[in-house]
Amino acid sequence: MKIVIPGGTGQVGAVLERALTAQGHDVVVLTRSPRGRQVRWDGSTLGDWAAQVDGSDVVINLAGRSVSCRYTKENLAAMMSSRVDSARVVGEAIAAAARPPRVWLQMSTATIYAHRFDAANDERDGVIGGHEPDVPGYWGYSVEIAKNWEAEQERAATPHTRKVALRTAMVMSPDRGGVFDVLSRLTRLGLGGPVAGGRQYVSWIHDRDFVRAVRFLIDREDLTGAVNLAAPGPLPQRELMRELRAVYKRQAEIGAFALRTDTELLLKSRRVVPGRLLESGFTFDHPTWRSAAMDLAARRRARGALTASPVNGRRPTSSNLARG
Repeated sequence: MKIVIPGGTGQVGAVLERALTAQGHDVVVLTRSPRGRQVRWDGSTLGDWAAQVDGSDVVINLAGRSVSCRYTKENLAAMMSSRVDSARVVGEAIAAAARPPRVWLQMSTATIYAHRFDAANDERDGVIGGHEPDVPGYWGYSVEIAKNWEAEQERAATPHTRKVALRTAMVMSPDRGGVFDVLSRLTRLGLGGPVAGGRQYVSWIHDRDFVRAVRFLIDREDLTGAVNLAAPGPLPQRELMRELRAVYKRQAEIGAFALRTDTELLLKSRRVVPGRLLESGFTFDHPTWRSAAMDLAARRRARGALTASPVNGRRPTSSNLARG
């Protein structure tokens, strides 16, 4: 298959491109700063890049400003415009294609659901957020971003292309700079304790289950609309970190706020479950956090060992060893 990935240069895009290319697919990444075979686009206007969409089999739009930042007025506005504009222009490219792709997977977010502790959110009975009491008012803006993001895909006139919105939880991979990498470093430094009591639920998905779920949705022509991409075992933050400390054999329980991100990402309780995936027969290789964390930690260690192995018969110096 030919698979086009707008905004595919981030962590999730790298996970998908690596896996789909290894499976033998022709993967084209659209980005503002192309390298190699990547194709330039600006994320908001039609251009030569649209020729990549015409005749492709699948489009997976991941474009949007990173949420790993402080939620200033300017950053929130950039998050909104980058997501809505990219969804709009991808829809325009598909609508104009002589041979449109058969499926358009549009990245969305589990943040669309309400901050809650009492029950899990699935696609059928989940509570959409934005009106919870006793939470910062700007948290509602994140929900509005997600709602507008999905609405832009829904309104696109693409009658020959099936559309799926990926309400994705944190994708855990061993890649440097990803969420798991950050949590692992905190844990190994003795900072892997609960944050603000740790009652808030964390929803997550193992990177290989994420790729498998994407492939599942590409092949399942009966599935449209919103689908939760999250493991069936969300758990409170204090338990998630306790399990990670056990994997790394660390005992310290000091909480850490030293992340370059907003408090919403740390404190909002995202208790999200994959209702439609499970109902459709998808099975997770890593449904529990302990299983996922053990696999991710082992792969992370293996990558570090590979980086630190002799090159041309010589042992690398400390300046080029993988750290962490």
